[in-house]
Amino acid sequence: MKRMAILVYLFMTIWIIADYSTPGETIEKPTQINQEDSQLFETFSSQTTSVVLHPENFSYLGAFRLPDDGDRPNTFAYGGEAMTFNPSGDPNGPSDGFPGSLFVMGHNRIPYGELPDGNKVAEINIPVPMKSNLVTHLNQAEFLQPFLNIDTGFFSNLDEIPRVGMQYLDNPATGPIIHITWGQHFQEDSAFMVPSQAWFATDLSSPNMQGSWYIGNQSFYSTNDYLFEIPLEWAKQYLGGLPLATGRFRDGGWSGMGPCLFAYCPWIDDYGTPADSGSRLEEKVLLLYESSLNTPDVTRCLNGYQHGDEWTGGAWITTQSGKSAVLFAGTKSCGDLYWYGYLHPDGPEYACVEKEFIGQFTLCRLADGTPYPDERSAVCSNPTSNRGWWSSRFNARFILYDPMDLAKVATGELESYQPQPYAFLDIDDHLFLNPTGIELEMLGLGVQRRYRLGDITYDRANGLLYVLELFADEAKPVVHVWQIK
Repeated sequence: MKRMAILVYLFMTIWIIADYSTPGETIEKPTQINQEDSQLFETFSSQTTSVVLHPENFSYLGAFRLPDDGDRPNTFAYGGEAMTFNPSGDPNGPSDGFPGSLFVMGHNRIPYGELPDGNKVAEINIPVPMKSNLVTHLNQAEFLQPFLNIDTGFFSNLDEIPRVGMQYLDNPATGPIIHITWGQHFQEDSAFMVPSQAWFATDLSSPNMQGSWYIGNQSFYSTNDYLFEIPLEWAKQYLGGLPLATGRFRDGGWSGMGPCLFAYCPWIDDYGTPADSGSRLEEKVLLLYESSLNTPDVTRCLNGYQHGDEWTGGAWITTQSGKSAVLFAGTKSCGDLYWYGYLHPDGPEYACVEKEFIGQFTLCRLADGTPYPDERSAVCSNPTSNRGWWSSRFNARFILYDPMDLAKVATGELESYQPQPYAFLDIDDHLFLNPTGIELEMLGLGVQRRYRLGDITYDRANGLLYVLELFADEAKPVVHVWQIK
């Protein structure tokens, strides 16, 4: 904790405040519209193709519980960092419209030797999702493969708040394997500047990990969290066949002031020969906003950006009807006020900044980026939370990008910071939102609840989006399911 505090002192001075618009852009602030089944969405005025996916194409189907297996690390409690869909999984399962299986990551590692063997992976079946106000009424998945270590000898130093993504990919060159990316909260020290990408076998008892590799010379804060498949024909047309997309959003804008995305391929020939360990893989930038580590200015950012944003999962959506979108999921900081510090005991309309930093930089801002008139008045004597980025409101949210905007970045027609979401979908109405009230100092309460979503994954053949809601079944996630048409 002492090391973390020192790093916060060193880097907080270059965290900057974001605005609702990017200079030179003409996108207007959206208008909220009510839709059926209580889903809320907002659309931006944006030039998009006629085949992009829209929020009305999402139908909520329900949720299901994850199975139990025992004490940590063999539990999904405090897990959900990574998940991927396996279309070939559970071949003997029922024909219930939810084929395949899910690989899901369990309890996170804990640093300083407390839990070095966390982040184990298990494979589960997919039961029929149900709509219920009670988690205990949901169907529960079963194990197909138990929790196993897949990373022995890899990523051994990356234990402090791990950031991990997985993607099942059955490419003709390699056959079915699971790609993985791995990082942690702080990665400035040389001991943590290790390669971030690898792959392993779907038989978790014999993972045969291959790698690991860097994504070019990109920042670790931009490359090692979510990971997903790029549709093969799109990749061939615009990316020279690069089949995978990886990225990360790091709070405070260290990664870039919005979600990042890079395309890459970790094998070197048609036979699936892995690149040499330690290689810097060629990457194509698809989305990269300005990093707050590079400039004190608010510029080249996601519209509506705030430092407390959390983008934790991504998927490249295509449908049988020909619609498409690149979707990011997370917990959006969208309050009228946001700050670095703590929760105020008197309610969400009050900020509670870290008083030790007053006078060194701006700790508290209004939603439009305007500094709070007098930060000294935002100090409270009895804060009720852990320290971090807080907002007067958070929403669980999907944001949708037009893939053609990313194609224009790949071909040089747009700068990497120019694409903006053309729509977003708020999903809190379908979440359980920590019904047992655990870890309130870390998570927050009510509209100030952080860390609502974990990873997501997509069944392309059946148009099913699987989304992890964190801390929904006591400390375990649950899996929510949307049909996309």
